[in-house]
Amino acid sequence: MVKRGRLVAFFALIIVIGTLIGTTSTKIADDITLGLDLQGGFEILYEVEPIQDDQEVTEDMMDATVQSLRERVDVLGISETTIETEGQDRIRVQLAGVQNQSEARELLSTTASLSFRDTEDHEYLNGTDVKEGSARQDFDPDFGNPIVTLQMKSAQKFGEVTREISQLPEPMNRLVIWLDFEEGDSYLEEASKEDPKYISAPRVGETLMTTDVMITGDFTVESAKRLADILNAGSLPAKLTELYSISVGAQFGEQALNKTVFAGFLGVALIFAFMIFYYRFPGVIAAITLSIYIYLILVVFNLMNGVLTLPGIAALILGVGMAVDANIITYERLKEELKSGKTIASAFRAGNSRSLSTILDANITTILAATVLFIFGTSSVKGFATMLIVSILVSFITAVYGTRLLLGLWVKSRYLNKRPKWFGVKQEEIKDITKGEEVEPFVFGRTFDFVKHRKKFFAISGVLLLAGLFALLLFRLNLGIDFTSGSRVQILANETLSTEEVERELQAVDLAPVEVVLAGDDSEIGIARYDKVLSQGDIATLKDHFVDKYGSEPNVSTVTPKVGRDLAKNAIMAVLYASIGIIIYVTIRFEFYFALTAIIALLHDAFFIIALFSLTQLEFDITIIAAILTIVGYSVNDTIVTFDRIRENLYLEKRIKSMTQLAKIVNKSLMQTLARSINTVVTVVLAALMLLIFGATSITGFSFALIIGLIAGMYSSLFIASQLWLVFRGKSLNDKPLQYVKKQSNDGPQV
Repeated sequence: MVKRGRLVAFFALIIVIGTLIGTTSTKIADDITLGLDLQGGFEILYEVEPIQDDQEVTEDMMDATVQSLRERVDVLGISETTIETEGQDRIRVQLAGVQNQSEARELLSTTASLSFRDTEDHEYLNGTDVKEGSARQDFDPDFGNPIVTLQMKSAQKFGEVTREISQLPEPMNRLVIWLDFEEGDSYLEEASKEDPKYISAPRVGETLMTTDVMITGDFTVESAKRLADILNAGSLPAKLTELYSISVGAQFGEQALNKTVFAGFLGVALIFAFMIFYYRFPGVIAAITLSIYIYLILVVFNLMNGVLTLPGIAALILGVGMAVDANIITYERLKEELKSGKTIASAFRAGNSRSLSTILDANITTILAATVLFIFGTSSVKGFATMLIVSILVSFITAVYGTRLLLGLWVKSRYLNKRPKWFGVKQEEIKDITKGEEVEPFVFGRTFDFVKHRKKFFAISGVLLLAGLFALLLFRLNLGIDFTSGSRVQILANETLSTEEVERELQAVDLAPVEVVLAGDDSEIGIARYDKVLSQGDIATLKDHFVDKYGSEPNVSTVTPKVGRDLAKNAIMAVLYASIGIIIYVTIRFEFYFALTAIIALLHDAFFIIALFSLTQLEFDITIIAAILTIVGYSVNDTIVTFDRIRENLYLEKRIKSMTQLAKIVNKSLMQTLARSINTVVTVVLAALMLLIFGATSITGFSFALIIGLIAGMYSSLFIASQLWLVFRGKSLNDKPLQYVKKQSNDGPQV
């Protein structure tokens, strides 16, 4: 008899959850802070150096510099600001949504050390003699041109200086006003230049006993206001040198957000459709829990005050694939139990029980890779890693407990009894449990003997790896500026561009690039690369030129050689530490041979990605390292699911006497997990493919790497990792049979 109360509870729960999501999701999404790559702005990594040669960078100096930078940002009126120290001598500044990036860069980095000198560069007064916050943009009372006014603390001291200067003969009777005077600067040299470094050098003909000072010069209203803002912000206690910078125009950010969100909706919709088509009613439950998962991700991220970046959206979409994987593992076990002849209720309990350990192991290895990515990644990569970790944790809750709750209400209602078709299981596939019939695993209507052809698979991989190595040696990687240093400029136009046009426009501002390529759906984006670090002046010139030309501010990224070396080092260390962490975990949970073959498989997958980037000559930047480490997690995830089934079958067999017997167990395990491997890759590839086709240009390489890595990961799990384990473990049979006994204190096999 059907228990209708369970069904009523299900629909009531769905109505409550749907109402909650429908009424609050818009506000939650609006409250999430967008990163600079989604709303425009810039990020700069500064190296802090003492102003005086005999000083050292101390913690107090770093704190004082951060505070000074915060005060300068306050002048700009920017609310979404991140200023934090990195290491002993670096400060990272992120300003999202800033309107005038050139002004902000100048305001931040100018030391603002004001000094009043004579024509022989002797200092008479400096910034300490100026009343704090007194600088103003004003207009000359006689000529009406823009000037800067400020107030001195002592009229007497200023009067003494002007009296001494006024007594000097022409043309020495000038009070030269400098901003950031450096050793070696000279008024006599600068005076002959069209654009001298000093601010102004007015003649002093009499003693000026006053606190009011006018700074005249070739100012516009904007430049005069900017100088006043810099003077009011005060001098920095240290010298700042740009090591790394990213500048994103507002139009670029808006386009990236719209395109990637659209790609995300498509990817998620396709995943929902696939799950419902393949798993029938459980697929509907999966679609519901995945919707809850996406909502909870936004809630948690909002509570964390996280900053959503472009890679973060990609991580959210990929997290849907991870959540689907947990559902697929459970549903495949449920279908297997149904085919063995168990009732719906018994199959549901057994499927949940036997899948939990597998899901846990698979998620922990991915979290290990994401954690390493967070530790060693740059700010945008950290955002990706944070979202990935949050996604995995939330997906575990929704996919495991949410699915069990919702599907359990239907199972316990008894409505699904004698309805195996609702789970995608045909009546003729169900065995008679009373006769001891076993379920023969098959895919596409047949079984495959993978183990029999293992030498062929090893040979195929060997040939592909050699070809990849040859391609890598011949073509090398098209390394981005993250690893080689230099500058990268992305130009957005509202028309189709040509490389000749982009080069012509860049040459017009005397900034001829090393290389120009086109991107975008209609080739509306021009990407120029330089082997040098563009100066602030060059960047300002570029922005002004292309705003006038196309109405859109270009993106500019610069990386110095020092940071390039650090990024390359961190990338290598990240892969190394992720591999070590996975070896330790898999050894504890399984055994060393499982860990060893899992690492060989993931290195195999990582190399495939690198080789294909060499062959296609797509730009290899820091986001590709993020993709590789993500694939490391996915590859081990896929491999562990197979290993978990091998371990389970070893426990059932208990005593292994021959290589034939061991090979049979491995092949059976591969067949039992084959559908799960294929379905998981299909769902995640669907999401990554939508990002590749419809997502922002800046994550094209990232999406391509994910697709290749996912396919390679499935291949290595089926044809490499398990087969290598069979070879390594099979050699042990030459000495003595293998005994596998499960102990409660340890899930790993006891040999």
